[in-house]
Amino acid sequence: MTGSLARTELVVRTIAQTAVDNETYFGELDSVVGDGDFGYSLARGFEKVLEGWDDIDRTDAGTFLKKTGMIISSRIGGTSGPIWGTAFLRAGMTAGAGEIDGPKVVAMLRAAIEGIKTRGQSDVGDKTLLDALVPLTDRLEQELNGGSDAGKALAAAASATREAAEATSALIAKRGRASYTGERSIGSVDAGAMGVAVITEKVSEAWNQEDGS
Repeated sequence: MTGSLARTELVVRTIAQTAVDNETYFGELDSVVGDGDFGYSLARGFEKVLEGWDDIDRTDAGTFLKKTGMIISSRIGGTSGPIWGTAFLRAGMTAGAGEIDGPKVVAMLRAAIEGIKTRGQSDVGDKTLLDALVPLTDRLEQELNGGSDAGKALAAAASATREAAEATSALIAKRGRASYTGERSIGSVDAGAMGVAVITEKVSEAWNQEDGS
């Protein structure tokens, strides 16, 4: 996972575009037991990232991620803004100014996860995006440690993330608006977790397309 800035741009742009393209779908998922604003909030925030794309500071990959996180934090409403913004800020701080390789990507994701846990006062099993983000990171690390190249590792991680997101339908929501519904939240997937799954699939697709071109 090298060519740090160009690859970081590819990943961030894919995340942003996927959030905008799936506004309705993510909103529908969230409206089952949540307040239905997840798709709208995410799309508005990442729309701002795309609108200001050329002006984001590209001193290095870490700075680019931190600046993106600041745009997200200031533009996304509800709980999503602080959580997604924190994830980008923490990942950017961990990335720093050097080259980004596989172990660094895993460390960046772990930092994002810790930031989300603190900010959202949540953990794995609470039926949040962490229930997809942690399995994504674990599988990515496992694949890279096993000698897979970045493209193969991402494809495997995307598949594990989708599985983990679908498994959230068995959980009771313990955070956010969905938690008010108690056991009624069983039977529907968590919108944030499924959002992470869809985004990871698109990132994997874009990455492997880039490698194949």
